[in-house]
Amino acid sequence: MKRKMTLAQRVNILRASVMGANDGILSVAGIVVGVAGATTNSYSILISGLAGMLAGTISMAMGEYVSVNTQKDAQKMAIKRQKAALADDYDAESAMVTQKYVDQGISVPLAQQATKEMMQDDALVTTVRERYGFNPSEFISPYAAGIASMISFPTGSILPLVSITFFPPRIKVLATVIAVAVALAITGYSAAILGNADRKHSVIRNVVAGLLTMLVTYFIGHLFA
Repeated sequence: MKRKMTLAQRVNILRASVMGANDGILSVAGIVVGVAGATTNSYSILISGLAGMLAGTISMAMGEYVSVNTQKDAQKMAIKRQKAALADDYDAESAMVTQKYVDQGISVPLAQQATKEMMQDDALVTTVRERYGFNPSEFISPYAAGIASMISFPTGSILPLVSITFFPPRIKVLATVIAVAVALAITGYSAAILGNADRKHSVIRNVVAGLLTMLVTYFIGHLFA
């Protein structure tokens, strides 16, 4: 029977999706606004945006796949080292776990009892979690992360593409900037929730980064108009 994903695994896939959408919005917005600074030809702007969307989709998917695979390989090596450490000196590893709990403010008797029970239940999971900070049963799938990015990047790219292509020429750049700023505020807020970070700072940082990107690319494009 196929094992269900844990909450941590689902959150990591959501993270890849949110970041993929965010990058799709920001990257393609920068491209189309930059081209719009050089030309008013809607066809040229659309083609450049589509090319950016295609390149970004492949880049994001492969980048996420490689990144998660690298992380997974490092975690596998940590598990291998921890197995050897348990085989070599079980008591020392148990003492390490106890000390971790004592350092967190738990009384020594309670820390010793908790360590004993958890080590009896699964010594490897317990020591890996306390020494390296991850759960060996919660590996992130590089395929799932790659696919999430591959879907979310072009999805995010649609907004700046549609805005810059279909709004009237005299307001298309401004309308795209506003639409992108709103979308980046949403993805920034979502990323903050997933990362348990400050919502306000995340939104401001994301929107400011997007506005600066579009401003710079627009004026660079305008130089070649």
